[in-house]
Amino acid sequence: MEPARGLNMDKNTISFWMTVAGTICWGVCFWWMRRLSNKQNALLAQLREQGKRIEKLSKIEHDLIKEVHPQVNEIKEGMEEMIAAVKENSENHPLPARQKER
Repeated sequence: MEPARGLNMDKNTISFWMTVAGTICWGVCFWWMRRLSNKQNALLAQLREQGKRIEKLSKIEHDLIKEVHPQVNEIKEGMEEMIAAVKENSENHPLPARQKER
């Protein structure tokens, strides 16, 4: 009966050490996931800040475009008036034709 008792003790010892190893693995896993979670939270915070900055810049850009847009129309109207005046002036006072060089 001596060999059976030794085999039974080995099974208990193996079971104990497997339980210890499983517990250690669980602890390492928990620490690793916590570490990843903290990094993820930091990245999300950075993305939120970046989003706020982009939103602020977009609002400023939108305000600038709204401010410039009417001026663009005014400039376009002014250019049309200038083109009309130049055409009218050129019709009234045609430029002398260039003479061909010999």
